[in-house]
Amino acid sequence: MNTPDSTPNPALPAPPEMVPLDLLIVVGRHKRLVARITIATAALSIVASLLLPRTFTAATRILPPQQGQSTAAALLGQLGGGLAGMASGALGIKNPSDLYIGMLKSQAVADPIIERLGLRELWSTQYFVDARVRLAGSTRFLADKSGIITIEVEARTPALAADIANAYVEQLHRLTGTLAVTEAGQRRIFFERQLQQTKEKLADAEVKLRQAIESGGLVSVDAQGRAAVETVARLRAQISAKEIQIGAMKGYAAAGNPDLQRAERELSSMRQELTRLESGIPGGEGGASIPGDAKGVANIRLMREVKYQEVMFELLAKQYELARVDEAKEAPVIQVLDKATPPERKSGPKRAVIVIGSTLAGLLAGVVVAFARNALESARQDPAQRGRLEALRAAWRKKSS
Repeated sequence: MNTPDSTPNPALPAPPEMVPLDLLIVVGRHKRLVARITIATAALSIVASLLLPRTFTAATRILPPQQGQSTAAALLGQLGGGLAGMASGALGIKNPSDLYIGMLKSQAVADPIIERLGLRELWSTQYFVDARVRLAGSTRFLADKSGIITIEVEARTPALAADIANAYVEQLHRLTGTLAVTEAGQRRIFFERQLQQTKEKLADAEVKLRQAIESGGLVSVDAQGRAAVETVARLRAQISAKEIQIGAMKGYAAAGNPDLQRAERELSSMRQELTRLESGIPGGEGGASIPGDAKGVANIRLMREVKYQEVMFELLAKQYELARVDEAKEAPVIQVLDKATPPERKSGPKRAVIVIGSTLAGLLAGVVVAFARNALESARQDPAQRGRLEALRAAWRKKSS
């Protein structure tokens, strides 16, 4: 005899699944609704596309200056590699296309274009910031693998689109004339600063030497002593350049780098030679002083400092002049491959694309509405679901207390 607990429970019926045929049946039942929504959406999209203003796109293609190794960069090795390492380490060459696209997007280029073409008045904008936003939204900058930059401008009239595109090129040319964007221009600025600092140090050393001579009198120095002073000064200048080179190399080279190790060995050898030379000069580091001739020793030290600054000034002046020559030869010239001309055909709006896309969206919306209505009708036929619908309707109609 089976007890109630032992009676197996019948499995609950699974809810019916929708098959593709059922989906087509639902759409067929509400085909008029789907058709009305689709036709209405298509009609509205046609009217909207006809009301949209026409736009024209003008394009210009430019070739930015290509940065390569200049003559002065190759001759920097004449300094023993020191200043060359510092300059090349601090002035890395960037991608020209990215650099010039960044300049084209700058405020320094946009504001003169807005002012020159009167875009604020044309676009009815009071502030420059609003005009910049609209100008940026109407412009596209593209760079291909060959480095050629394309400037595309979209405007309401063909002439305006071409004028803005060409204005970008003209303003970029003016901007590059005032900035040191080439490797030679950056080296020129670098050496100009170093030259100014060395010039000030040289002037200070000369003043101190003149004051010492005026206060203590002129101390005679033989030809051998003068030659030793000049040799030490030049060697100190080379050591300073080598130290700068090693400092720059340590920024990118590991401790076991052969070039770095060779430069350190050269620096050590140069320091040993400097110590040997200074030990034989009165007043030099490690050298014996001359009793009763302290003023002469001080004067020799001052002469050595003056000579050192003179050598540094000479080396820097040479490289500065080479950088100026290279900058003149490598002046950034914006080469225009294709000048922007007023386009003959409009670029927008693409009415066919708008109408077709809107019609498909209307069709999809109609199908969604058809399924929603079908689900609502099925719920009304079910007593349990009908009660829930009434409760939902009452909840939304009830006024909040």
